Amino acid sequence: MKILLVYPHYPDTFWSFRHALKFIGRKASFPPLGLLTVAAMLPGEWEKRLVDMNVRPLADADLEWADYVFISAMTIQRESAQEVIERCGQQGVKTVAGGPLFTACYVDFPGVDHLVLGEAELTLPPFLADLDAGRAGHIYTDDRWADLTTTPTPLWDLIEVRNYAAMNIQYCRGCPFDCEFCDITALFGRRPRSKTREQLIAELDSLYLRGWRGAVFFVDDNFIGDKGKLKKEILPAMIAWMERKEYPFYFYTEASIDLSDDPQLMKLMVRAGFEEVFIGIETPCEESNAESGKVQNRNRDLLGSVKCIQRAGLQVHGGFIVGFDSDPPSIFDKQILFIQESGIVTAMVGLLSAIRGTKLHRRMSREGRLLGEGTGSNTVIDLNFIPRMNTDTLIGGYQTILDTIYSPQNYYPRVIRLLREYRPLHLGKFHLQRGYVGALFKSILFLGIIGRERHHFWKLFFWCLIRKPRLFPLAITYAIYGFHFRKVAEATRENGMFAGKGALRKDDGCA
Repeated sequence: MKILLVYPHYPDTFWSFRHALKFIGRKASFPPLGLLTVAAMLPGEWEKRLVDMNVRPLADADLEWADYVFISAMTIQRESAQEVIERCGQQGVKTVAGGPLFTACYVDFPGVDHLVLGEAELTLPPFLADLDAGRAGHIYTDDRWADLTTTPTPLWDLIEVRNYAAMNIQYCRGCPFDCEFCDITALFGRRPRSKTREQLIAELDSLYLRGWRGAVFFVDDNFIGDKGKLKKEILPAMIAWMERKEYPFYFYTEASIDLSDDPQLMKLMVRAGFEEVFIGIETPCEESNAESGKVQNRNRDLLGSVKCIQRAGLQVHGGFIVGFDSDPPSIFDKQILFIQESGIVTAMVGLLSAIRGTKLHRRMSREGRLLGEGTGSNTVIDLNFIPRMNTDTLIGGYQTILDTIYSPQNYYPRVIRLLREYRPLHLGKFHLQRGYVGALFKSILFLGIIGRERHHFWKLFFWCLIRKPRLFPLAITYAIYGFHFRKVAEATRENGMFAGKGALRKDDGCA
C-alpha cells in the first residue's frame, strides 16, 4: 500500500512567520506533527511519503503514486484542503481525512472518501482493520478520550528538518478551563491527559538523533494542566536529559496565566530549557473575562502576573481579543496600554470569532446573531456574528490596535521593556549556534538601511550591545519578528477594507 500524507497550505497569518522565515532561509515554521504521528500508526510495511504544501507544491506525480491520500488540516487551511480533495477526486485517488478541521466540519466535505475523526489513537485502528478486510466505512468516530500512553513517536524520517524553523512535540491534551470562545475542550476534553516520562524522553531522543538542534515547541494547549506530574516527574526528567546532552534544544509552549502563581513550576521549566510561553490574556476588561468564562484571568493583577513570569526567566507571548459583548468603547486604548506596559512583544490581537463547536457559537446561533463560519485567519476581518458594539467602531478600533502596537515607534520600545524585565537562565549559548548568522546581516540591510524603522532598529541594536549583550541575538530576532507583524497588520488593513463593508451589510443594527 502506498500512502501519501498531505498537509495543505497555511496562508499568511500572524503565526505563520512567513515574512520572518525569509531572513533565516527556512520554508515553514513547524512540520505537520499530526500527520507524522499518524504515519507512525500505519503498518510498517506500507510505503509512506509526506508532502507539506508549505514546503513544496503538491505535484500530479505525487497523486499518481499514491493508493490513498491522508489529509489533516486546521480551519485556516480549509481552502487549500478543499483543493487537494478535488484534485484527488479528479485523479481517482481515495482520500482519508482527519484533524481539527474535519472533526468539526466533516459535513462540509462530502468529497472525502473516509473521515477518521477525533483522536487517531481511537478511530484509526478500526478504519485500518476495515480497510484490510475490504469494508472501509465513510465515517469513524469515538466518544471516548484517547490514552496518550499508546501514542507513538512521530515518523520524523518523512521530513527534512532543515526546512523548518522549529520542531514540535505534544506532551498532553485537554484543558481544565472552559472558555466560551475556545474549542479545545470540545476537541480534547477538560481532564488533561499526558504521555509518560519515558515517552517524552524517547521523543526528545528521536529529534536529537535526527540531527535537530534548536527550538522545540510543545504544542499542548495548556502545558501546565497537570502541575503535579510536571513538577514530580516530567520536568526533572527533562532537566536531567538536557544536562546530559548539554542543552541542544530550547522549548516554548502554551499555558494559562496561573503559571505565575507557582514559582517552583516556573523555576523547573526554566531549568528544563523553556524560554517562552504563550498566555491567553485576551482582555484587561474584567467584565469581558467574566462574560467569556475566563475564570483563570479574573480577580488578578494581569500585568503583575506577566511581569512575574518574565522575571522568572520566561518570555511571555500573549493572545488578545476584542469584540466581546461586554467590551466598553475604551477597550482599544486599554488593550494598547496593557500591551505596551507589559513588554509583550509577540502580541497577537484578534477579533472575537464564534468557532463551530464552542459555547460561543451555540450562544450566537441561539440568539440569532450568527452570520456564518469563521475562517480562522487573523489577517482577514470576517466577523461571523453580529457584535453588540457598532461594527464600524469595532473594526476601526481593532485596526488602530494593530497599527499602534506594531508601529516601529511603539514596537521597538516594547522590545527594550521586555529585555529589561527578562531574566534568562540558559539564553546565549544556543541562540548563537542556530546557524542564523545570515539573519543578522539581512536584518542590518532590510531593517537598518532600507527599512523605515532604521532609526529604531539602530537604537535597539546599540542599546542591547551595551546594556544586555547576552540578549543581543534575541533583540535581533524580535526586530525581524516586528517586520513580519507589520506586514500582517498591513494585510489585515487591506483585507479589512473589503470584509468590513460586507459585515456592515449584514449588521441588523444590534448595538
